[in-house]
Amino acid sequence: MADVSVHLLDRGRVRADANYVVDGYAMASASNPRPEHEIREFVVWNAVIDHPEATILWDTGSHPDAGDGYWPAPLYDAFEHVDADEHRLEDDLDAAGYALSDVDAVVTSHLHLDHAGGLYEFEGSDVPVYVHEEELKYAYFSAKTDEGSVAYLAPDFDRDLNWEVVRRDRRTLAGGVELLHLPGHTPGLLGARIDRDDGSVLLAGDAAYVDANYADEVPMGPGLVWCERRWLDSVRTLKEEARVHGADMLYGHDLERFESFGDGWT
Repeated sequence: MADVSVHLLDRGRVRADANYVVDGYAMASASNPRPEHEIREFVVWNAVIDHPEATILWDTGSHPDAGDGYWPAPLYDAFEHVDADEHRLEDDLDAAGYALSDVDAVVTSHLHLDHAGGLYEFEGSDVPVYVHEEELKYAYFSAKTDEGSVAYLAPDFDRDLNWEVVRRDRRTLAGGVELLHLPGHTPGLLGARIDRDDGSVLLAGDAAYVDANYADEVPMGPGLVWCERRWLDSVRTLKEEARVHGADMLYGHDLERFESFGDGWT
C-alpha cells in the first residue's frame, strides 16, 4: 500500500432544510398538517491526497462570491453557503500547509456549484482536472439548456481547463488511489478509495450527503437525486467496498462525521 496521507480542508457551512437532504424528513399528516421544518448546517469540504506520485486536490468547493450574486438567488436561498467568502481555496490550502502551485491534479467528484466553484484557479494551467464523461456531458446539458439540473453553473466549468475524462467505472489514479463511478446523485459522480499503510479511506462524495442516506438507505430529496435506482446501487457498492477493505467512510456533507476525522488521515 502507498505511503499516502489525506488532509481534510474545511470549506465552510451550508444551511438548508433537512428535507432536501433526507427525503421525507418532515412530512405533513392529518394529525400534524404543519410540521416544523429543521434548518440544518452542512459542511463543504475538500481533501488533499498527498501521494508519493502526486499531490491531488479532491474538489474545489464553492465560489467565494456565492452569496454575493454569483449563485442564483433561488439556489442560494435554498442552500445558503453562509461563509463562502471566508473560505477561498488558496487560503484553506495554505492553512493545511499547501499552495495552489503544489497541486499536481484535481479530481472533480461532480460539477455542482458547491464542488466546482474553485476550478477557475486552474484555468489556463496544465494541471489535469479529472471528471467522469457522463458528468461533463450532463453539466453542459444542464447549464446550456432549460433541462437537466439547476445546480450546474456554466461559469464554474466552462473554462480553459485541462480536462482528463474518466470513461470507466473504475480508474486507478495513482498507486492505491482508485476512482469509483457512483451514479445516482448525478450521472457522473465520482468517489474514491484510498489505500494507506494504516487502512483505507472511502470518499463517498455526494452519493451520501449524511449518515441517513448511507446507513439507512434513505435517499436525498427528489431534487438531489438524478436516478434513485442507480443511487441505491451506488450506496450498496460503497458498502461492499467498506466491508471488503475495512475503510473509513466520509460522506459528502455530514458535519458530525467530517469533524470526527479531525484533520484527516496522516
